[in-house]
Amino acid sequence: MQWPRTAGPGPIAATAIAVSIALAGFGFTAPARALTVSPLPGTPDASPVTQISFLGTPASNVRHVSVTGSRSGSHAGSLKAYASAPGASFLPSRPFAAGESVRASAVLAPHDRRVTWTFQIAHQLPDPTSANATVAAVAAKPGTVQSFVSQPQLQPPILQVSVDSPAVAPGYVFLTPSNGYGQPGAMIAEDNGALVWFQPAPPGMEATNLQVQRYEGSSVLVWWQGRVLDGVGFGRDEIYDSSYRPVAEVKAGNGYEADLHALQITPQGSAFITAYSIVRADLSSVGGARDALLQDAVVQEIDVRTGLVMFEWHADGHVSLADSHYKRGPSDRPWDYFHVNSISLDPWGDGNFIISSRNTWTAYEIDHHSGSILWRLGGRHSTFHMGPGTGTAWQHDVEWQPDRTLTIFDNGAVPTVHPQSRAIHEAIDWKHRSVALVDRDYHTPPLRSGSQGDDETLPNGDSFVGWGERPYMSEFGPDGQIVFDAHIFEPGQSYRAFRFQWEGVPWFPPALALTRTPDDVVTAYASWNGATGVASWELLAGPGPGALSPVASAPRTGFETAVTVRTGQGWFVAQALDSAGRVMGQSAPTHG
Repeated sequence: MQWPRTAGPGPIAATAIAVSIALAGFGFTAPARALTVSPLPGTPDASPVTQISFLGTPASNVRHVSVTGSRSGSHAGSLKAYASAPGASFLPSRPFAAGESVRASAVLAPHDRRVTWTFQIAHQLPDPTSANATVAAVAAKPGTVQSFVSQPQLQPPILQVSVDSPAVAPGYVFLTPSNGYGQPGAMIAEDNGALVWFQPAPPGMEATNLQVQRYEGSSVLVWWQGRVLDGVGFGRDEIYDSSYRPVAEVKAGNGYEADLHALQITPQGSAFITAYSIVRADLSSVGGARDALLQDAVVQEIDVRTGLVMFEWHADGHVSLADSHYKRGPSDRPWDYFHVNSISLDPWGDGNFIISSRNTWTAYEIDHHSGSILWRLGGRHSTFHMGPGTGTAWQHDVEWQPDRTLTIFDNGAVPTVHPQSRAIHEAIDWKHRSVALVDRDYHTPPLRSGSQGDDETLPNGDSFVGWGERPYMSEFGPDGQIVFDAHIFEPGQSYRAFRFQWEGVPWFPPALALTRTPDDVVTAYASWNGATGVASWELLAGPGPGALSPVASAPRTGFETAVTVRTGQGWFVAQALDSAGRVMGQSAPTHG
């Protein structure tokens, strides 16, 4: 790890080196800095269909791969290169046996060094979620759901805005409503609550974590969609361009499904995601059964273009079961002892990253090469002295900031530890190994959110906070005053909420619907799902699709604009115009 300049040499760095050296106990014979291998040496519960990953050297340098299970014997396979970084994955042609030890090795050119390490295969249980998870339908109450004449298939919840100050940062509000009135899905809205874009989740699924990120040099929309059970997701991540065309999907590898909690695309074109695995484990050290069910938390780095697994880290084997604050349930239920819920890459560019564990109340700095824990923030064994107000409970969304401070959404519940949830900003004093509170934001009136939530730092210095289980989203100015506040109606939720600047021009045409009275008063309802630059609408009419001329216009009045005209003509087209009067898009000719 390349430590921040303020850290300097000291006990923390020495501990990291010692942990790296200790990997030799698992038979890892290559220098940890030259090559990263996955499953990591000593992993106790790798998937039976795991790839063998070699990250950090060109694929052509990986030769004579040998993979042998203690029960399943030698495994043939194929080697496939990554697109986003030097390296390759060896794909065994058949699964490994549950509970066996696997010895993997390869010869690395140009010096013909052989690397060798071992890991264990899990006694893995089938994913229960695909069969059991459902999205409960909530009957809509008046004033809770939006509807549109031109696009009746869209029924998102109403975003109720209570505070909208001119001091807000530029951009739109991004949220993912679920569990309440209206359709679940990915949603972008204006500050007044007007809809900009809505993508309903597929039937029986939910969406979370809608953001703007960069992929292959362009701004893209990313979000997760899938099924949710007990706060864990089983699905995939979507990447769409500014025309709302799908660019790529990010799926978990090694037999897992992508979890809802995190997607972080790197500049190189890989993506860090979370996943979960239910395995049989010995919980006798914490008062459980010797043959019990454990829900292990997994972090993967996926090569987006190829879908290959470049790196994989498991909480089990790195974090003690005794560190968890989460109570075990019935013996036939998996114990979610860790619950990873965010990933944030180090701002000093060393490739390492920090993750948040809700159920140990800790953030962990992970070495991207060895997988070792370099230091811990909070929890039972914090590396740092936690100053007044810095301790968290059941927290979410631990994020590095460019100035190397950290923002955290501190839930404080459930069970209740703090009287209300808060968004906090902390700074690490590397020299004195201590943590100080820089700032904190509370909602008025108080909110206590038992799950989900985030704290986003905006370019103008404001903080945008999504309150998770409590379906509120707030923007705080530098003085801590709320400059924007909105909510969807409970029992709805939004896993996170953000503010981003975004420009969208859909690849598909605008939508148009018509009504006509007996005396030929025609009302045209025009909308264009996702278009951000529309200033006005012009209505064209005529006797046929090829003979149309302008008959009326109106400024855009939200997601859907009504244009009224008295005419006997039977065919109509709606044109979306920008602020300079240029045509951005045109609906299909419609008879009415």
